[in-house]
Amino acid sequence: MELLIEEPGHIRPAFVKRELEKQGLACGSVCAAMNPRRDLRGSPASQRNGVKYLCSLVDQMVELDCPLLAGPIYSYVGRADAVARSEYQRQWKHVVKNVKVVCRYAEERGKLVCFEPLNRFETDFINTVEQGLQMIEDVGSPVLKLHLDTFHANIEEKHQNEAIRRAGKNLGHIHASASDRGTPGNDHIDWKAIAAALKAIDYQGDVALESVTLDVPRVARSAAIWRRMEPTSDEIAAEGLIFLRKTFQHAGA
Repeated sequence: MELLIEEPGHIRPAFVKRELEKQGLACGSVCAAMNPRRDLRGSPASQRNGVKYLCSLVDQMVELDCPLLAGPIYSYVGRADAVARSEYQRQWKHVVKNVKVVCRYAEERGKLVCFEPLNRFETDFINTVEQGLQMIEDVGSPVLKLHLDTFHANIEEKHQNEAIRRAGKNLGHIHASASDRGTPGNDHIDWKAIAAALKAIDYQGDVALESVTLDVPRVARSAAIWRRMEPTSDEIAAEGLIFLRKTFQHAGA
């Protein structure tokens, strides 16, 4: 299971871990929920808040026995501005500096940090695998990896399978999300090509089925979900899981 933890005080990690184990489950990843008050390219105060928040999630990951932190950790969803190149470079330096701090903290605790490129309508900062690889190079931490989301990559990458191959060993986490945020397999994404690319790079991480529905209004609004894509969220989970298992097993991924 992947947990989206909006506030560290929302959960008791030891309790959540016990309840997951009762169901034969584990926490495979924790997804960060950034906001304007915790923006790694925002004001000095929001940068400090962002680093503190992300480090607190790493502490909870230790209790959850969770291996990786995921999501767009660099900024909040919806910050998409047309800024001058000089301003973009200034913001980039702030993010590099702050991500270095978070990565050191995670590395000391044996955890990975995987950051997610988003589509152009949700961020102006990191949209593609190429930009992500540049961030990894600039931060220079062995625990910093890419988090690829098939919904966003379907918009921003020319060919998702080629983007996966470029990411290679730097790919640490995947969100399998349909082209309309509905059920994987009930969409136009070339899942066979994605599975083949993952096999080619010997990807060993999780593939987390992610969808956004009207059932959680705040999240739906941030992702611009205005209508129901499938009859129920349970259908997305059940049918999507069956499809993904079959597709990836057939590819040997």
